[in-house]
Amino acid sequence: MTNLELRTEADAILAELVGAPGGSARLREDQWQAVAALVEERRRALVVQRTGWGKSAVYFVATALLRRRGSGPTVIISPLLALMRNQVEAAARAGIQARTINSANPEEWDTIYGEVERGETDVLLVSPERLNSVDFREQVLPKLAATTGLLVVDEAHCISDWGHDFRPDYRRLRAMLAELAPGVPVLATTATANARVTADVAEQLGTGAGEALVLRGTLERESLRLGVVRLPDAAHRLGWLAEHLDELQGSGIIYTLTVAAAEEATAFLRQRGFDVSSYTGRTENADRLQAETDLQENRVKALVATSALGMGFDKPDLGFVIHLGSPSSPIAYYQQVGRAGRGVEHADVLLLPGKEDEAIWRYFADTAFPPEAQVRQTLTALAEAGRPLSVPALEAAVDLRRTRLETMLKVLDVDGAVKRVKGGWSSTGLPWTYDSERYAWVARQRAAEQQAMRDYVSATGCRMEFLRRQLDDEGAVPCGRCDNCAGVWADASVSAETLTGAARELDRPGVEVEPRRMWPTGMPALGVNLKGRIPAKEQCSTGRALGRLSDIGWGNRLRPLLADTAPDTPVPDDVLQAAVAVIADWARSAGGWAPNVPDATARPVGVVAVPSMTRPQLVGSLARGVATVGRLPFLGSLTYTGPDGAHAARRSNSAQRLRALSGAFAVPDELAAALAAAPGPVLLIDDSTESGWTLAVAARLLRQAGAEQVLPLVLATSG
Repeated sequence: MTNLELRTEADAILAELVGAPGGSARLREDQWQAVAALVEERRRALVVQRTGWGKSAVYFVATALLRRRGSGPTVIISPLLALMRNQVEAAARAGIQARTINSANPEEWDTIYGEVERGETDVLLVSPERLNSVDFREQVLPKLAATTGLLVVDEAHCISDWGHDFRPDYRRLRAMLAELAPGVPVLATTATANARVTADVAEQLGTGAGEALVLRGTLERESLRLGVVRLPDAAHRLGWLAEHLDELQGSGIIYTLTVAAAEEATAFLRQRGFDVSSYTGRTENADRLQAETDLQENRVKALVATSALGMGFDKPDLGFVIHLGSPSSPIAYYQQVGRAGRGVEHADVLLLPGKEDEAIWRYFADTAFPPEAQVRQTLTALAEAGRPLSVPALEAAVDLRRTRLETMLKVLDVDGAVKRVKGGWSSTGLPWTYDSERYAWVARQRAAEQQAMRDYVSATGCRMEFLRRQLDDEGAVPCGRCDNCAGVWADASVSAETLTGAARELDRPGVEVEPRRMWPTGMPALGVNLKGRIPAKEQCSTGRALGRLSDIGWGNRLRPLLADTAPDTPVPDDVLQAAVAVIADWARSAGGWAPNVPDATARPVGVVAVPSMTRPQLVGSLARGVATVGRLPFLGSLTYTGPDGAHAARRSNSAQRLRALSGAFAVPDELAAALAAAPGPVLLIDDSTESGWTLAVAARLLRQAGAEQVLPLVLATSG
C-alpha cells in the first residue's frame, strides 16, 4: 500500500471518529506524521501538543489501521475516569470496541480480560494504579505485553518526577516497555511538558528501542482570553461569581484549591439560584458520572471542582474556566484552563487569587520525597520483618503519613529496592542509592513554580505568552487577547447586597468532626496495648468545629489564629460567639440536649479542656467562655504527663501519633470526683484536630472516669 492510500484510509477512519462519514474530515499534517510514524515505521513517539490538538484522534486512527493489518489490541494507560469514559464513547463512533479497567468496575474485569484474549476488544484503557497491583502485574501484564499492538501513554508528563503531576504508578511502564515485542509502536502524549520533562519522557520511551521521535507543537490557544480579577477577600470572590457567572457564555468549570472551598462555593451559588454541582475527590463515582453528563449536556451552568476534574475531561464547547484561588504551578494552571475553548471561537479564563492560596499551598506541600533516614528506616523494617508488611504495619515503624509512605514505597518499587507482593511490601535486598541531588532539585522546581504563579498574577505582560514560556514554547508571543494585551475586560464590581449574602454564608460556622472508631494497626509492636475496634463505651461522639482550615470562610479566619508563629492569646470575642452558635445549632440537632426525647443527647454536665502546650490561653479561655455563656460548670482540664513536645506533634501517621499520646494524659482527682458526682455528657474543648487521636485518647480517659458521652468542640479541623 502506498503512503497516499494509507493516508486516504486514515482520513476515512477519522471521518467516522468525528461523526462525519463520507465527509471532508482530514488529519492535519502534524497528526498524520504521528500516525505514519506508528503505523508505517512502528516507532516510539512522544507528542507534546496543546489541549484540543487531537491527540486521541492519532491513537484511535492508528489503532484502526493497525488492527486491520493484524496487530493486537491497543493498550492505553489513562489517568482519570472522565478521560476513559469520553474515549470509550469516541472510539465507538469509529467502530472501535473499547473497554476499560479501573477502580470503578472491578466486577467486569474478568469478562474484559476474556474479551481481550479472544480478540474481541480493540482498545483496553487501563488506569495507572492497576500497574501497581500484584495480580495485574503478575497475571495480566505479561499477556498484555505479549499481545499489544500499540501502547499509548496518555498524560505522559506523569512519568517524570520533574513534572508537575508525577505519579509513581506511571513509572511501572518502564517494565512493560521493556517486555513489548520487537516492532510494537508506542505513543506518549501530553499537553503540559516543558523541555526537561520532554527529554526525560523521551529517554524513558526510547529505552532499548532506539531514540524516540519527539513531535512538539505550539501551545498557543487562540480561543482563550485570559484575565485576573483581584478582589479583597473570599466574600468578594463568592459575590463576584454570583453576580457575573451568568455573563459568561455557555457552561464551564469553577476550580477551587480544596474540597471545602468547592462545597462552600456550590452551596452559595445554589442559594443564589444557579444550577451547579460539586465535583471533588469525595464525590461518589456515580455522582461524578452524573455531574460530567450534566455539564456535557449543559444542564448545569458549571461544575465547582477540585483538580479531581482535570486531565482528559473533554467538552469542546466549554465556555469558561474560573479559578477560585490560584494553583501552585503555572503548568498545572495551563492544563486546567485548557479544558475551555476547544471547539468554540471564544472562551473566557479568569483567575481570582486569594490571600489564603499560599497557606493552602504549604499545607499540601508535604509530598516531597522523605529524608534519607526515613527511607532507610523503611528499608530496614522490611528487611528485618522476614515477611511482607502492609502499609498500616509499616506506619508503626516509620513516622510518615500514609499517603506519603505509599508514594515513597511506589518509588522504591520502581527503583527495585522493594516489591509489592500479596500481603503488602517486602525488601528485595538489592542496593539502593538515595538521589539527594535529584530530590533537592525537584523541591527547588516546586518552589520556582510557586514563584512563577505569583509572577503570573502580578504580570503586566501577555498572560498566554507567560504560560507558554513556562512550558518552554519557543514560539511564544503576545496573544493580543488577554487583559494585559487588550485591556481589562472583566468587571470586578460586587453589589452590597450580594456581598452581604456571601459574607453571611462564609461566616456561618459549624462542621462535623467524625470520631475515631478503630485503633491503628501495629500498636502492640510499639508497646501500646490497643488494637481492633475502640469499645463503644470508650469512644468519642461526633463533634463540631467552627470550620476547616482548608475552607475559604472560617478557614481564613482561623489559619492566622492557629499558625505555628501566632502568639498565644485569649480567644477573640467573635470566635467565642461563633463557638457558642455552633453549640446552639448542635443542641437543636440533638433534640435540644433533651433527656426525655428518644435518641436525643442529654444536656452536658460540664466543660473539660484538653491541656495545650502551645496555646494554653486560647484553649483555656475558650473552655471557660463556653462554660460561662452556656451556664455550665467548668470542670477543669486533663493533666498532661507526657514528654515535652509529644502532644504538640503534628502530621505524623496514626500509629506514631497515638504512640506519642498514649499515657500522655491523666484525669486529675478533682475532675474525676466531679464526673463521679454528676455523671453525664461533657463538652471537650481543644483548639484544633488533625488526626483525631488527641480527642480519642482524651475521650477514652474521661469515659473511663465516668463521663457518659464526650462531645468534642474544636475551633478547626484540617479535613
